[in-house]
Amino acid sequence: MIDIIRKRFGLLGRNINYSFSKGYFTEKFNTENLAGCSYENFDIPEITAFPKIIKNTPDLKGMNVTIPYKEVVIPYLDQLSKKATLIGAVNTIKITKKGKLKGYNTDYYGFMKSLQPLLQAHHKKALILGTGGASKGVAFALDELGIGYTFVSREAKANAMAYDQINAKTFDEYQIIINSSPVGTSPNTEASPLIPYDYFTEKHIAYDLIYNPAETQFLKKAKAQGAQTKNGMDMLVFQAEKAWEIWNK
Repeated sequence: MIDIIRKRFGLLGRNINYSFSKGYFTEKFNTENLAGCSYENFDIPEITAFPKIIKNTPDLKGMNVTIPYKEVVIPYLDQLSKKATLIGAVNTIKITKKGKLKGYNTDYYGFMKSLQPLLQAHHKKALILGTGGASKGVAFALDELGIGYTFVSREAKANAMAYDQINAKTFDEYQIIINSSPVGTSPNTEASPLIPYDYFTEKHIAYDLIYNPAETQFLKKAKAQGAQTKNGMDMLVFQAEKAWEIWNK
């Protein structure tokens, strides 16, 4: 009888029942006949519980990281990839054969690959709603694409404008509006970022990193004004496949 080598993977986050990652990888393992592979949610109230997961899960080979731990997990890691260092946020962790934890960022790759087909010549600048870990991957991708951007935060800061500063002139200047905040995620599906949606036009792209629900209020309101819309499902798939590549190299 052949011994099946167990390989466990998982998602690190807080209140992550909404996430499709577990379903995506479980289906992948089944359809590709990857015996011994499993994926589970590691839902913890505070990042301080992270070392216990590593200690108590000896056959853990890799993890995805989601809100709110993409930045605060970094001090717990032994090493970062060059791009994760530049971005300042991690959404993928590889556990090496020697038990070391190395952090990567595949968010930027997933976002960039899913945004590229939508881009036209006039899409030159982007507004990034939110300033958390996910926004950092988005900003890095926009840099790679040569698209200028400004962050939007609840309060105006040195590197961010406030939501209440957004007006018609802002929408003239920025043709891509990206929601990188968790506002509108299931189960709070009636919520949407506080921006003036009336200024969206058919020249705008509204991109929401959220994929559950498939069409957020942010996307519905932008679509009603003629904007091209995109949710985060393709980004999830692209970043997940990139993570799988990292775990297996």
